Amino acid sequence: MAITIRIFKNADDAGIYVASIAEMVIRQQQHPVLGLATGSTPIPFYKALVNLYDCGLDLSHVTTVNLDEYVGLSGDHPQSYRYFMQEQLFSKTNLHQQNTHVPNGVAEDLDQECHRYDQILQKHTIDFQILGIGLNGHIGFNEPSDTLLAKTHVVHLKEATVKSNARFFESIDQVPNQAITMGVQAILQAKKIVLMAFGEEKASIIEQVILGDVSTNIPASILQLHQDIHFVLDIASASKLLANEKAKKTLGLKVR
Repeated sequence: MAITIRIFKNADDAGIYVASIAEMVIRQQQHPVLGLATGSTPIPFYKALVNLYDCGLDLSHVTTVNLDEYVGLSGDHPQSYRYFMQEQLFSKTNLHQQNTHVPNGVAEDLDQECHRYDQILQKHTIDFQILGIGLNGHIGFNEPSDTLLAKTHVVHLKEATVKSNARFFESIDQVPNQAITMGVQAILQAKKIVLMAFGEEKASIIEQVILGDVSTNIPASILQLHQDIHFVLDIASASKLLANEKAKKTLGLKVR
């Protein structure tokens, strides 16, 4: 594993750093493909990327593929991930709409939709993948299980995930209990992966992912098998790593 860990004093600084990595990929590739995530964690990255666009970074040749989408929410629903991406990035840059891909949560045939999305992923190998991480270690919506599925699939969300995402809805009853998610194969095939995590509540799972064994009960631990993985953290999410003197020395951890 070629692991890089960067610890920042705040999420905004971390977002600027991640955007600088994305810019290098975008400028170096003729047809760059960005794998995107939703939720509060990547917002500082999207803010910084939009700032780079405002300063002249061309995104017209970029293709994007999102990790997941809620089943039952159309793209114009305020809590859908397509809507989130429109608000945070797509509408603020010169990305072409036809080059932005998010699973269709209201497809009549969900199995066929998963197959369609896998075909997109086969055509567009991801150069740069952004990930957040759930409190239970999920990446995308690949939840803890006895097995991890390779292909795009429909997943029943764990109670902990539903509770965590309830903050975005008026009530927990409105949170969908199913989602379409990219499988671990497409994630691991990304040439470069950046996992972002902020806040003290993420400290325990980050410690397990980086220092623990690879286990399907902690899906993000499979990232230990990737050849180019970057963990971008704030002081709070890195607190357990920083408190471990042996790990701190071995990993060369510094706060930037």
